[in-house]
Amino acid sequence: MGKTTGFKEYKREVATDRPIKERIKDYKEIHISMPDEKIKIQGARCMDCGIPFCSWGCSIGNLMPDFNDMAYKGEFEKAYKRLSLTSNFPEFTGRVCPALCEGSCTLGANSEPVSIKEVELGIIEKAFKENWVKPNIPKVRTGKNIAVVGSGPSGLTTAAELNSVGHNVTVFERHDKIGGLLRYGIPDFKLDKSVIDRRINIMEKEGIKFKVNTNIGFDYDSNQLLKDFDSVVLCGGSTVPRDLPIEGRNLKGIYFAVDFLRYINKKVAGKDVSKEAIDLKGKNVLVIGGGDTGSDCIGTSIREGAENVYQYEIMPKPPIKRDETMPWPLFPRTLKTTTSHEEGAIREWCIETIKFIGEDDKITAIEAVKVKWEKDDSGRPMKVEVPKSKITQKIDLVLIAMGFVHPDHKGIVEDLNLKLDNRGNVFADKNYMTSVEGVFSAGDMRRGQSLVVWAMNEGRSVAKSVDKYLMGETSLRG
Repeated sequence: MGKTTGFKEYKREVATDRPIKERIKDYKEIHISMPDEKIKIQGARCMDCGIPFCSWGCSIGNLMPDFNDMAYKGEFEKAYKRLSLTSNFPEFTGRVCPALCEGSCTLGANSEPVSIKEVELGIIEKAFKENWVKPNIPKVRTGKNIAVVGSGPSGLTTAAELNSVGHNVTVFERHDKIGGLLRYGIPDFKLDKSVIDRRINIMEKEGIKFKVNTNIGFDYDSNQLLKDFDSVVLCGGSTVPRDLPIEGRNLKGIYFAVDFLRYINKKVAGKDVSKEAIDLKGKNVLVIGGGDTGSDCIGTSIREGAENVYQYEIMPKPPIKRDETMPWPLFPRTLKTTTSHEEGAIREWCIETIKFIGEDDKITAIEAVKVKWEKDDSGRPMKVEVPKSKITQKIDLVLIAMGFVHPDHKGIVEDLNLKLDNRGNVFADKNYMTSVEGVFSAGDMRRGQSLVVWAMNEGRSVAKSVDKYLMGETSLRG
């Protein structure tokens, strides 16, 4: 695979980014695509390691050694076909996936891993450029009608897989545009929405129907949905954000990150958002939460003209390199500095916000304390407040980016009285079927908040189960 001595001859390279002073003035994508010749060189670094731990680390089991080798040889169309065997939307993961595969790359055990993510993105973008990505229209229809509720990555993957074997698929989305988390949860500077539209256009030509502004249980009766379709797949995501119920929470100027990002994405798309306008210009912004959503809030706040952006994370600062808690080939949970952090953020770890302070019903400051983590008698981490560590920070606007607790139960979940797990997610058995016959669930709605690539994994798996349920057998790979 690749060039026999390529990993010795070539250094790891990734795409360059637009200059900070230039990119913070707009919402255009940050990364500059690598030219074909550089993609070939990165593919050449794949070292024929014998056991492809990269595929083991990938949630959808991409065949990285294969498409790395094909890219190295300049066989990009062949590489695209191989990539398409396992991934429905490489253009999404090539942009927003944390590259679990690279964390498991054998070369990365004692050197720098192959730039798999760059190769993947290079392959799919060349495929679109050369018009290799064409609608795959089923030659025969089964006559089975399937409703997919939710158009995020799990819903779109489910729809694509089920349509590919001839089922009639209708995707329902409660918002005004298709894409779910991809559309309204990720900023354009990471995923330009034209990338989504490009794929949706192909899916429509393949025969998939999309219904927007349709919230099942409100705009469409839940029980009627079960009558109208042979099977229903719930892919509504984990949409209820985790709150911070401390003193002063009712002050104005405190927003959930998901609501803030949805507002910004609509604004960038040119929609009228005057009634929900959020002004950040010249303000001191605090982002509570150290994950990817928090990072997205930082980059967005800077583009909206914030004076200072702070990010508070309650957990300890991760190590810069692997330690004994994350041995190869496990994904290394090391310190992550995103492009948004590079643009200007004041990051603090082991700090907990304990009070919101305000004047005239508006937030003006916060109180926080330093914490440390110790182990209790059972060995589990325990948070302990550091004595005399209380601080007061002037803040004009707060964005709560502490993740999500579970899917929205109002609507079809309550209407069908679906069984929930102990975290409030929709319970489903090993075949992804819920407690109601013929109703399946996948993605964050079933497994809880996770990655786009895991949502795609769930979509492929549930589609296989649904196909077998309806037809008695299946040819889908899952």
